[in-house]
Amino acid sequence: MTATQAPDAAPPTSMSNRQILQAMSGLMAGMFVAILAGTVVSNALPTIITDLGASQSSYTWVVTAELLAMTATVPLWGKLSDLFDKKLLLQLSLGMFVIGSLLAGFSHGVGLLIFSRVVQGIGAGGLTALAQVVMAAIIPPRRLGKYAGVFGAVFAVGTVAGPLIGGVLVDTSWLGWRWCFFIGVPFALLSIVLLQRTLDLPVTRREVKIDFLGAFLIVAGVCALLIWVSLAGNEFDWLSWQTAALTGGGLLLLAAAVLVEARTAEPVIPLDIFRNRTVTLTTVASLLVGVAMFGGTVFLSQYFQVSLGKSPTMAGLMSLPMILGLLVSSTVAGQVISRTGVWKRYLVAGAVIMTVGLGLLSTIGADTSFALLSLYMAVLGIGVGMLMQNLVLAAQNDVPASELGAATSVLSFFRSMGGTIGTSVLGAILANRVTAEMTEGLKAAGVTGQGSGGGEAGVPDVSTLPEPVRGIVEHAYGVATADLFLIATPCALLALITVVFLKEKPLKTTSGMERLAEESGPAAGATADAATTAD
Repeated sequence: MTATQAPDAAPPTSMSNRQILQAMSGLMAGMFVAILAGTVVSNALPTIITDLGASQSSYTWVVTAELLAMTATVPLWGKLSDLFDKKLLLQLSLGMFVIGSLLAGFSHGVGLLIFSRVVQGIGAGGLTALAQVVMAAIIPPRRLGKYAGVFGAVFAVGTVAGPLIGGVLVDTSWLGWRWCFFIGVPFALLSIVLLQRTLDLPVTRREVKIDFLGAFLIVAGVCALLIWVSLAGNEFDWLSWQTAALTGGGLLLLAAAVLVEARTAEPVIPLDIFRNRTVTLTTVASLLVGVAMFGGTVFLSQYFQVSLGKSPTMAGLMSLPMILGLLVSSTVAGQVISRTGVWKRYLVAGAVIMTVGLGLLSTIGADTSFALLSLYMAVLGIGVGMLMQNLVLAAQNDVPASELGAATSVLSFFRSMGGTIGTSVLGAILANRVTAEMTEGLKAAGVTGQGSGGGEAGVPDVSTLPEPVRGIVEHAYGVATADLFLIATPCALLALITVVFLKEKPLKTTSGMERLAEESGPAAGATADAATTAD
């Protein structure tokens, strides 16, 4: 058997920039795959559902299944990364993503498609949590900002370019919607190979007790709440017995999870971690950023297509200003933070700029020029780029190395949950506002015999509508989308207030592996030496 390498048995303590970039190549490919899984199908879903002969509720579940599985399993992957080989876990999550993608691409029924999206989501949850954990393990916080900007850029490209890629694939007759799932497979396989060749992490063998009961209670409770926010307002009313059952059941399960986690030796989410002020504040800020960022921007593609009358491909291209803003700000801020070691001012500035960007977007309408829209989106992208990734940096810098996985996954979990809540609640608000605006507009125009075009009637194809109705539809979606950004703005303002209360601490100059070796001490070394002798 191969000898186990202890944390203090000369781990690779000081990786060169070249070695770090080589290791990050596999991580970046994996992160891109995880993000692409959730975004590439957005413009293709109408075609997919029509081709499979499925219902509107199936449409909802194809979206919700992947998001539920990803959000609910992020804390589990993070905890496993504190117990097992991180590289192996990364490759396992990539393998699950490949299986889920192939199942989805070959689906001939909506049941198999929804199941495959769950498998994809579990794999994506692992990639989302583990990529940042591995970064913290190999890169000291003082140097992490420089590389975190690259991950921020990958996140932006995957989030905003996914709908563009999906639109192009659907619009290309010789490809079709199935390639929305197949396209991620080569990236995932490439990531597995790159990780095997470039990522070298020490593996510490220790006794492991997995909290299966706590894991079950957390997943069940989170799923109940996420199913509620995903379906309420569409499948049933916000005030209904379904709401009472899902929220009551979800809260009871989570309360039971807290009791279990407080007493178990190896909790999935260590409750003590929230005694750390930095972790608590960055967690709250991540939740609010998720609500504001995802809840608002997820409807931009629909605004481009319905209110501005653009094609799916053009709608993707119109999001480029936000990508570029996020890319530039995350890269520049990361470089400056790595050089100076000062980070709080960039979090505060990012929160301020994000709030301003959302406020500006709350003024858009069906007649807003693309130049003005591009400026507003760029402002939002700049703010998010300075804020989102550096929240993780602040938390990772202030926790013991043994809790890096838990801290990182908690932030990712709450950001994803915030996005899910924001998307669901704002989506319901959008549907109701569109219906109200169109009813009022049609009545004022004296037009009869037309459906609402919003809410339960689905998203209309404006190119098929007669001129009077088309103008009313475009105006309704413009007004409703602006309202979403107006509602998201206070969430960004609360994130700003939260960030202001963060206490700036010097960035550590040692990597997670080095810190773990220091924290483990002589006892860990003796245990590892005994294991090596036994082998």
